[in-house]
Amino acid sequence: MKFLGLCVENFIECLKYLFGGNLRFKTLISQAASVSYDSLPISLIIAFISAAVITIQVSKEFLMTGAEAYIGGTIAIVMIREIAPGFVALAIGARAGTAISAEIANMQVTSQVDAIKTLKISPVGYYFTPRVLGAMITVPMVVLIAEFVGILGGMFVSYGTISLHPARYMASAWAWMSTKDIYISLLKACIFGGLIALVCATKGYETKGGAKEVGISTTQASIISTVYMLIADFLINLLFYIA
Repeated sequence: MKFLGLCVENFIECLKYLFGGNLRFKTLISQAASVSYDSLPISLIIAFISAAVITIQVSKEFLMTGAEAYIGGTIAIVMIREIAPGFVALAIGARAGTAISAEIANMQVTSQVDAIKTLKISPVGYYFTPRVLGAMITVPMVVLIAEFVGILGGMFVSYGTISLHPARYMASAWAWMSTKDIYISLLKACIFGGLIALVCATKGYETKGGAKEVGISTTQASIISTVYMLIADFLINLLFYIA
């Protein structure tokens, strides 16, 4: 709970820094590219393979029951509601989140953070804000592309395994998709992105010691951000699909 409180305090400091007009657009773009653009290939690969595997698992069963026309809708719903936002966030956390934690931890142990303080600049605002905001803006973009790639991946695999015509697949996908699911998916991605960046940056900022502690903080940041992300995923699903 103490670490969660630190995350909340740092997020409030980020908001103060942002609305104080101190954020540089160039820095924001740089961090956004580092968080999401560099993670795009692995995210799309994961989305495609996940959709392909799920399609392989369900296609024959659907065919045996005469429900093959519903394969497209099933894959679309699964990808949009859970697989794309969840798996993309995990991929970005594993690649960009650990990089954020290691970078800030290294700055902390080499006294670069203290140097920023001597200039009367908030280190939390300066280091955290572009990373958190960049992740919140760009992770939904990656998720949207991943959803498209995943649905197409399911179409190709269903055609290759049970010869399901792409027109029937896409008709089912369009019929089952709803704007609510897409909006919730993008909301998830925004929250997951900001949460991963905030947690990893906070863990790196709290690092004390030397190179060994930097490695430990990076590992812990990856684990904690994943746990927080899964809890957030559960709460969002509970709020929008049960309540």
